[in-house]
Amino acid sequence: MISLEQRFLGRLLRPVKGLDVVDLGCGTGRWLETLAALSPHSLIGIDSSEEMLARAEMKFVRGATLLEANCETPPLESASADLILCSFVLSYISNFESLAEQIRRIARCDADIFISDLHPETESRFRWRRGVRDGGEHVEVETHWRSLESVLAAFERQRMRPAAVLELPFGEPEFEILERAGRSALIGEVQTHPAIYILHLKPANAPAHPKIAARSEHSLGRLRGGRLALGPREGAFAEMGLEDGQIASISSTSNRFPAEKSESHIVDLRGFLVLPGLINAHDHLEFALFPRLGQGGYQNWIEWAKDIYRPDESPVREHRAIPKCTRLWWGAIRNLLCGVTTVCHHNPYVAEVFDDGFPVRVVRDFGWSHSLAIEADIGRKHADTPRQQPFIIHLGEGVDGSSAEELFELDRIGALTERTVVVHGLAVNEQGLSLLSRRGAALVWCPSSNVFLFGRTHDRESLRRLAAVALGSDSSLTANGDLLDELRFARGSIGLSAEELYAQATLGAADALRLHSGEGSLRIGAVADLIAIRDLNLTPAETLARSTYRDIELVVVGGRIQLASLEIKDRLDSEVAEGLEPLEIDGELRWIRAPLARLFADARSAVGHDLTMNGRPLNYGAA
Repeated sequence: MISLEQRFLGRLLRPVKGLDVVDLGCGTGRWLETLAALSPHSLIGIDSSEEMLARAEMKFVRGATLLEANCETPPLESASADLILCSFVLSYISNFESLAEQIRRIARCDADIFISDLHPETESRFRWRRGVRDGGEHVEVETHWRSLESVLAAFERQRMRPAAVLELPFGEPEFEILERAGRSALIGEVQTHPAIYILHLKPANAPAHPKIAARSEHSLGRLRGGRLALGPREGAFAEMGLEDGQIASISSTSNRFPAEKSESHIVDLRGFLVLPGLINAHDHLEFALFPRLGQGGYQNWIEWAKDIYRPDESPVREHRAIPKCTRLWWGAIRNLLCGVTTVCHHNPYVAEVFDDGFPVRVVRDFGWSHSLAIEADIGRKHADTPRQQPFIIHLGEGVDGSSAEELFELDRIGALTERTVVVHGLAVNEQGLSLLSRRGAALVWCPSSNVFLFGRTHDRESLRRLAAVALGSDSSLTANGDLLDELRFARGSIGLSAEELYAQATLGAADALRLHSGEGSLRIGAVADLIAIRDLNLTPAETLARSTYRDIELVVVGGRIQLASLEIKDRLDSEVAEGLEPLEIDGELRWIRAPLARLFADARSAVGHDLTMNGRPLNYGAA
């Protein structure tokens, strides 16, 4: 039960840094340890058991305050908590109405309340009992059975509404636990029944989150029938409600949240796995149509730049003749095709392009320098970057001594800190790795570019030593394809696990780039950026690790459909699908929200009729 709860509840929590957090019924401090590591402003654990709290004290949870008290009467001020956790507690509470009243009392107006417990119907069906071992004897603990509907009703009477309702069955990790315990006979019995439920509640009068996107006739209102990826190993069949560009509700029971929009805004995703939109932590969008340039075998990036810089020769001359606006759009399409919804474009932000219906998000809030080799005043640029934003720089892009020295030079000028994002860092040696780790800086790596230019990339052990690692595709000038190609290349070349790579393209990238709107996750309040892939009945991480651009059948950015396969398009109402145009890439048809006729005309006028992207032929229109 604990394994199942921890796998899912940890994925539903919003960032708790700077929040006041209360764990009601904290027991031995299991969740206190997890929450303390996330840097809350305050952390209070309450439990009525002196013995449980003694165990919790032995864990020396930093910053946690432990209080011995009943959960029905917590000694806390009103409106004092931003996040309240109540894990496997409700069944032990006799006066449940009082508990619900107290939770509402201590919750602030925008608080998040998370409740978990054994699923009552399954508990009753299989006559589950709870207890403890005492001297080899099983002592049953008194519990109080309540239906899930009665639990929800009690909270609704206290003006708390459900945002997420998940009724979760055991998965492979729990089956492994049962097998190790010699209880494998139970697997067949329980695997089709929900073992626990998790509720995410909000005060009914909670202020609305800032709108990520305005309402649009092209926006989806609800996704039904698919399996939602809530983490690299966590998937649940659930319905998702979208509102104003955000995820507004999640429910594994379809009738929990009546549709607020007409049926025309609902898409049936039966047979599909829904994942968070991917984050490409490093790209140069304007080079998407360029072929790979250079011969490899370079000592540093400057050697490569000198080798390929022939602006008056083909093919560089023709591609540079394409208007930059058009080239940036093709860079967005390159990312969209492989399921990327957020891109870190390592160049100045072009507001007149990126703010006007651009099909992917482009990270805007960061400080940057190209590199130490061609820019001055980098220390000042780092200092001028707002503290909540990352500072991004190409560094150590090579294999020679001068490339290795760059990290130490950046440190000497005071620009290597916990908010620095080092792009490439290939030349970082053992001493440099230790420095990166001490400073808490993030690394963005682009494996196929590294191997093409310099004959090698990072090794698995080095990457695992760093606090924050994200994956980037780099531009088509050096990369071997798109972000999904990089993911598979990284797994095949250095053996990173599917779970590690999943993180590097989702939450790991969001952490490195300091994205604060829920990018890379599917949780309440996060931006509604998501993709759909045919469900292979594998974990989300394994599914993603096997995927290519041909497998991406739906891309939604801010609740708006930006890409659809023919099958998905046929499931859409014409109003939602309006504006999608047909693009054929290497024989694969996708419908994309982009001005394709203009983009093809601009590109073909400069480079000719035969357009390719990542070596794949492009054509406009459907056969």
